[in-house]
Amino acid sequence: MKKVLILGGGFAGVEAAIMLRKASFEVTLVSDRSYFYLYPLSIWVPTREKKFQNVCIDLSALQKKHGFELIIDPVTEVNAKENRVSLESGAVLQEHDYLILAMGAHKMNPKGLEHTLSICGAPESALQLRDRLDALIELGSGTIAFGFGGNPKDTSAVRGGPAFELMFNVHNLLQKYGMRDSFELHFFAPMSEPGKRMGDKAFDMLQSMLKECRITPQVGKKITSFDEKGVLFEDGYHLAADLTMFIPAGSGHGMLQDAGLPLNEAGYVCIDDSCRVRFEEEDAPQNIYAIGDTAAIEGPQWRAKQGHIAEVMARAAAANIIAAERGEAQTHGYGEHLNILCIMDTGDGATVVYRDEKRAFMLPLPVIGHWLKKAWGIYFKQSKLGRFPRLPGM
Repeated sequence: MKKVLILGGGFAGVEAAIMLRKASFEVTLVSDRSYFYLYPLSIWVPTREKKFQNVCIDLSALQKKHGFELIIDPVTEVNAKENRVSLESGAVLQEHDYLILAMGAHKMNPKGLEHTLSICGAPESALQLRDRLDALIELGSGTIAFGFGGNPKDTSAVRGGPAFELMFNVHNLLQKYGMRDSFELHFFAPMSEPGKRMGDKAFDMLQSMLKECRITPQVGKKITSFDEKGVLFEDGYHLAADLTMFIPAGSGHGMLQDAGLPLNEAGYVCIDDSCRVRFEEEDAPQNIYAIGDTAAIEGPQWRAKQGHIAEVMARAAAANIIAAERGEAQTHGYGEHLNILCIMDTGDGATVVYRDEKRAFMLPLPVIGHWLKKAWGIYFKQSKLGRFPRLPGM
């Protein structure tokens, strides 16, 4: 039985493990934490609509259901040429036929980042945001700034949707408490048209929502630094805030920068459409794949790293590994499936946003949209655990 080593217990790694176990491969999944954290649902932790444990899936439960080996131990080194992975415990893993890199990515580190909290960073940040928001609500007033950054070296490395979602959820929470007039909410981003990658209609809708919710935008100016009192921009303007939620742009995983892998300018692992690592040397390894946020995604300027794209890549990599073992061509690609798809929740409803090469549309769903996203969360968790039939392509 062929052995596959998967590094990473997120959307990409878990999906790859499930697919390869179905094909009877011997799979070992390595993760630096004992749970699969569902970032799309984490927007409700700061507003207390969900408890932290409700946005996690225990990896041991997934292991029991799908039959892969699970190692909870941070990776300290990857050596691509020697097919070697070292772990913090001192263990060295070399006895595998295929290696799948699904470790996610790191974040850019602007000056003063420690004065901010992120809804897309370490899972514990959601709890810190909850506690800071609680403190302001108890105080009865305050100024909160929500923003995200960009990486000019890779336009796919922006994750702005969760910033919008948390911002609108906080707005509606304050409305519910009858305290909205006592708070100032601000949105900031360095790009002149943040959210435009979702399409013109979605961008126009966002502008209307900002105005309707009385959220002041500060866009089109480079962020110089953060401090404990807010955000400083290149023109010298200081946006004062009692709480700053900021999602830095992504960059390649630090652990892989000296792993002997081909990387793009932003540090992401270069792959071909089959998700196999694209080495230039003729004698380079042919058994390494990179999926999810770890990989450099090629395609249109609007492309974005999202959970469902990570799963598309995982399925492509698994299918191609299966094909390779059967002596067949590796014809399963991720590129034809590239799109933006999100249910942008606002706390009192949601909007479905979709974009691909041919079309872009948005569908506002007042009230029901909020519950639709929550229903997706239940479906996702239960289907991964095998308690609910899995819908095609989901």
